[in-house]
Amino acid sequence: MKMRLFVGIALDTVVTDALKRLTASLRRADDGLRWSNPDGWHITLQFLGSTEQPAYECLLARLREIHRAPFALHLGLPDVFERAGVFHISVLPSQQLTALERHVVAATALCGFRPEDRPYHPHITLARGKGNEGRRGLRVLQQRLHPGRPMPSFNANEFLLYQSFPTPDGSRYEICERFPLR
Repeated sequence: MKMRLFVGIALDTVVTDALKRLTASLRRADDGLRWSNPDGWHITLQFLGSTEQPAYECLLARLREIHRAPFALHLGLPDVFERAGVFHISVLPSQQLTALERHVVAATALCGFRPEDRPYHPHITLARGKGNEGRRGLRVLQQRLHPGRPMPSFNANEFLLYQSFPTPDGSRYEICERFPLR
């Protein structure tokens, strides 16, 4: 059985609540955007894609070998990845976050997974715009963005292996395994 997997960090409820307030202030019924479900907000460390059971077992073993200390995560400003059609809030890269991402990529490589070609850009996806209407919606949204108050920071005390279930309304995520940072 194949599973669609990725490794990420869940958000603290204080951050989720702040992002809910932000998205509620920006969201419009006719904006042409597909807004992400707050239950699925996370910071991706590595997208793994379609995975067979033997690779899954390897992942669990290798990810359990990662030993890193908990660390603080700080969010940046809302922005748009125009090419990808994504409205997001950036996560400020830190030495600890970058090191964890590199350790995850090295561990998954031992199971046959390949890292992405592009540089790691940590963020939280809040909405997607598809097609002409979505691109227009993102442009309008971008014009309405204002710096506002800074987002709260939080401590990463664990990272998770998630399974993704694509649906017409966006993906739904389930936690397969938790890996504590200590």
